[in-house]
Amino acid sequence: MQHLIYRWLNKEYQQNYILKKPYVGAFIIFLFCFGFLSVYKPLGTHGTQNLSYRETMAIYCLAFVIPFLGIIMLLKRNRYFSDNKEWTLFKELISILLILSGIGITVYITGFLVEPSGPRWNLSTFLNSFQSAFLIGIIPFFFFTIINYRSFGMQTLSFMESEDSALMETVEENIEIISKLKKERLRFNPSQLLYATSDGNYVLFYLNRNNKIEKEIIRNSISDIEQQLSHIPFFMRTHRAFIVNIKEVRMKKGSTLGYRLKISGIDAEIPVSRSYTQAFNQLLGQFH
Repeated sequence: MQHLIYRWLNKEYQQNYILKKPYVGAFIIFLFCFGFLSVYKPLGTHGTQNLSYRETMAIYCLAFVIPFLGIIMLLKRNRYFSDNKEWTLFKELISILLILSGIGITVYITGFLVEPSGPRWNLSTFLNSFQSAFLIGIIPFFFFTIINYRSFGMQTLSFMESEDSALMETVEENIEIISKLKKERLRFNPSQLLYATSDGNYVLFYLNRNNKIEKEIIRNSISDIEQQLSHIPFFMRTHRAFIVNIKEVRMKKGSTLGYRLKISGIDAEIPVSRSYTQAFNQLLGQFH
């Protein structure tokens, strides 16, 4: 479950327009918040002795803009947040949280300048200012983030459906290996094949059928078998004499000069030649 949440939070995500265009975003934040405060007058907001309600709210809304621009500039100097092309939902949420925290602190300080003199230097007033700023300031961020999230959700759903569909098609499809001997055939489900290895003029298949390891041999070359299995994405040739089911790899050891693999239910180690290590790592990351 934690792994799924981590992948979801770190999946590529379109950056919030306000964060992407900070100066335009500052203007949008001011308009959103001022308009909302002017129309609804939420959370007990009020004017002051020297200023009307709208004038007071305009000052507070300007107080929203200052920390927003300041924190955005600081984030863009940070390597983790500076690359818009590698933006994720996690980065989006952390950025918004930092900005809203800065806005809350600034609104609290602004209250000393705008509100009548009184006992404001206390935790209760600070938390009240922080809460009000957070609830109002989140409106423009939420508006643009939710637009991107709908697109993100549809892409994720489409991706999952396509993956599930492809997987079901792969699982349900029975593979038929054709031998150089016309009358010889070998049929199995893709998930059953652990690995295949060349043995002279023959190829030996290790299959897991009903939790029992079975060996099947067929007259053919490993190159021809590789071609016949090429439509299954999790089968890979790792060596001049071996084809492996990537999903069944349980351990690898070695370096980019070559690996040794452990396969489910098999004591022998399967080699990965140096020329295959890069492609192997990419495929392993995709299916594990």
